[in-house]
Amino acid sequence: MATATTLLFDEPGAQNSEATLQACLARAQELGIRQFVVASSTGRTALRAAQILGEQGKIIGVHLARGFWEIYAGPDPETVTEAEKLGVTFLTCPHGLMGAVDAALEAKGALPLSHVIAHTYYTFSQGVKVAVEDALMAADAGLLNMDEEVISIAGTGAGCDTALVIKPAYSREFFDLRVREIIAKPR
Repeated sequence: MATATTLLFDEPGAQNSEATLQACLARAQELGIRQFVVASSTGRTALRAAQILGEQGKIIGVHLARGFWEIYAGPDPETVTEAEKLGVTFLTCPHGLMGAVDAALEAKGALPLSHVIAHTYYTFSQGVKVAVEDALMAADAGLLNMDEEVISIAGTGAGCDTALVIKPAYSREFFDLRVREIIAKPR
């Protein structure tokens, strides 16, 4: 039987980023995990992850899909360049659970099945949904070693307040994905 500590933050948000990333580093070292997926709309969270986790392994920064940049935030070119210099690979593609054609269907009043799954993850936290989704996206893009676990890091709004240890899967094999541990999440 294994034991692990889970950080449970009183409030969601960017103020939890440093503690989340430090907890990810500690758990990655304990488990020998060498790949990280980081939700990062502007690139700031991926940059900070590279500064803390970069020596531990590969970091994939996942941007929002291009069609959402006008609604939320798009990548900041200077921040992205700085993160890339530290070895971050960035991915921009349709969202694994709440994007592409499904987003258009929802806008017309239909609730696609993938959105039911996404909203179920939201019952844990926004970051849990995004962490699972981003792991799917990175897998589908061929950026993960599928034989190894990954730490997927996400948040609520800006920064990061959620981290999961995941056994990755491709979206076409979604039900093979396993959330092995919760490193951090908002309570």
